[in-house]
Amino acid sequence: MNAEDFWLEYADIRGELHSGSLESTWPLRFEAAGQVRAFPAFRGQRNFPGWYWAATCAELVGYESWVELSHLMRLDSDPEVCGLASQPFRLSWRHGSRGRRIKHTPDYFVRHRDGTAVVLDVRPDERVAPEDAAKFAVTAEACARVGWGYQRVGVLDPVFAANLRWLSGYRHPRVRREAVAADLRAVFARSKGLLAGVRMVGDPIAVLPVLFHLLWCRELAVDLEGEVLSAAASVCVAPAVLREVDGSGGTSAAAVAG
Repeated sequence: MNAEDFWLEYADIRGELHSGSLESTWPLRFEAAGQVRAFPAFRGQRNFPGWYWAATCAELVGYESWVELSHLMRLDSDPEVCGLASQPFRLSWRHGSRGRRIKHTPDYFVRHRDGTAVVLDVRPDERVAPEDAAKFAVTAEACARVGWGYQRVGVLDPVFAANLRWLSGYRHPRVRREAVAADLRAVFARSKGLLAGVRMVGDPIAVLPVLFHLLWCRELAVDLEGEVLSAAASVCVAPAVLREVDGSGGTSAAAVAG
């Protein structure tokens, strides 16, 4: 595949369509692009498209199925992700001697805080037909040419998905109360049971929403894949948060907790 074979069509934030070669367009901020393709809706439709408010970018991001929604929540809760867009561009390339062009629209474009990018396709393993696998392989090749990562992901682990679904209800910044958050970080500097630690801070009705927000933001850590969240789940301050506190020259959370 020659580099000039790859062509991109994309929509800006006003919905206006543009196109160009991959080599000329890849520096664009596709995490802020509009959807290049609308989601179809028809009678008897088996998938469930919709819009999800992403705390990462404070924007609505589209999804075409509950499988996509689970991965969208996973990305939104990842502190390393700073931007994401649905249906960010349509990639095409020549196929065969007669120059017929094959087209593929990836599901998501993800930007990380270090500037790196990942293009994501969401498709359950049992639904990857041979022609789909071929498109995914060529898309991965195109991404590699410009330094983007590429992933094709399937169904998210059900326990992980259930925990993310619960915590996503507390993703909005309005849930955060800084004084309570500071007390929670101090209490959970040493690992302890979720509800036991919450009761050390105050009334669970007032404190639990802040705890769930910190778990969503990964400022507090808990095993989200091993079991569904419960009162006995072991919670502690996330290692990255401890490193930030210790590295700032301030008192570590462990020291605050005694």
